[in-house]
Amino acid sequence: MAIGLLFLLPERRQRDVVRRVADVLKPGGRFLFTAPVEGGTWPDSLTGRPSVSLGIDGYKAAIDDAGLTLVGEYLDEGENHYYDARKDEDFA
Repeated sequence: MAIGLLFLLPERRQRDVVRRVADVLKPGGRFLFTAPVEGGTWPDSLTGRPSVSLGIDGYKAAIDDAGLTLVGEYLDEGENHYYDARKDEDFA
């Protein structure tokens, strides 16, 4: 689970994290993370460091490239967007 963290990393590192999580998940394992639907860059309100969103298409591609399947998307009361990915049996 990565809530409010992934987009604090540069784009390449975000893709690496998704791939590394996929590598350690057992078949049927899940990875839940938050990231904006919109792509773009902005200063993080707590650290002032750049935040980078790959956007919904970029995160879906990263999930797919890592051999995961997007099984759900959720929005909480704070309008945070969640991506719920699962490692399938074929990628064991």
